[in-house]
Parts: sequence; structure tokens; C-alpha cells
Amino acid sequence: MKARPIRCLVSAGPTREFFDPVRFVTNPSSGKMGYALAAAAQQIGWEVELVSGPVSLPAPEGVRVQQVVTGQDMFEAMDARFDDCDVLIMTAAIVDFKPRAQADHKIKKHELEMVIEMDPVVDVLATISKRKKNQLILGFAAETNNLEEYALRKLTQKNADWIAANQIGGPDSAFEKDSNTLYLFGRSGERLQLGPAPKVKIAARLIEFLSQQLAIPKTKA
Repeated sequence: MKARPIRCLVSAGPTREFFDPVRFVTNPSSGKMGYALAAAAQQIGWEVELVSGPVSLPAPEGVRVQQVVTGQDMFEAMDARFDDCDVLIMTAAIVDFKPRAQADHKIKKHELEMVIEMDPVVDVLATISKRKKNQLILGFAAETNNLEEYALRKLTQKNADWIAANQIGGPDSAFEKDSNTLYLFGRSGERLQLGPAPKVKIAARLIEFLSQQLAIPKTKA
């Protein structure tokens, strides 16, 4: 009997949180790393679903894509798909805060408050990973400083197996670039550097690495 393909769930791109119908808070994530990972996973025969924030990239061939906009949209899409996946790759750069109130009409300049009250956006990975069973979870961290410290903290907070950390700023900065350097941190103290290299090459190597990890027995979180 033929074994079913590995089911891989990937998030990518930024999210947007709106003040009014035309103004929003976002970040410079291009989605290139997540899209490259989805394509690389599909190319080795995995069944891939990609949940994507607003980006200007074509859908990877053979990958089912769900378009979302806000952090809540991202949460609902990922939450609905998490239980059925074998591998979760969380590359999306989800905006952490949203305006407490959203106007129904475009706010005129003279009406706009200079101080905007904000509320936290749901932590997608930390929330859905509480239901983790046998899934292999790779989270991403984009940091400007203390890269290792924050990555290791996220390993625990997000209940992940691996964190891929990006250094923001400098020649190897991750956002909007075609190349990247990833620093992988594992729950058992492993360290691995991928790159600097084009994101498509890093994606292929990372998917190969995750494929090897699937053969290693994992204890229930």
C-alpha cells in the first residue's frame, strides 16, 4: 500500500492591520522565503498548502494557496489546517499589534489622533502549537539584535522543534532580498547555519533537512 505524502503547511508574507479602509500597519516582508519553501516542499513530493499574506509573487506550481490579509485571517486559516499537517513552517511576519478601533470611513488628517491605542494580535504559532501531537514545527524569527537569545526563547514560547532566525539589518538582511542567511536552533541544543545563499537554495536545503528530521522519533510536547 502506497504511503500518503507528507502534508506540509506553510505561512508566508506580511499581514496588515487597518486604521481605516485605506491606512494600515504592516512590515516589509516579501514572502520570498515562504514561497521558496513551499515550492521546494512540493518538488520533493510533499502535499503543500500555503497561507499567504499580501505579496506580489505567483503561486508556486502545484501548491494550494489561501490568501489572507490580517493576523486574525492568518490565525483562522492556519488553525483550520494545523491538525491535518505533518510539518508546519511558519515564515509569515505577522504584525504584533492592531489599532483598537477601525474607522468605517477614511479618516481625514484633522480627525486623526496622534496617539493610537493598540491591542495585541493573536499569536498564531503559540496558540495552534498547543495542540501539537506529532507535527514537526519550524518557526521563524526576524531580529535586529540578540539573535540567539531571542531565537532560543521562541523555541520554548512557540512549542517549536526548530527556529530559523534572520538577522535584520546589514548585508544579509532578510526582508525583501533574494538571498538570506538562516541560523537554525533546535530544541536539543543543535546549531546550524544555512547561507549566505539565494533563498531558493536555502529553501531546498532546509526542506531536505526537515525531511531527514521526520525520520527521527519525536517525543510528544
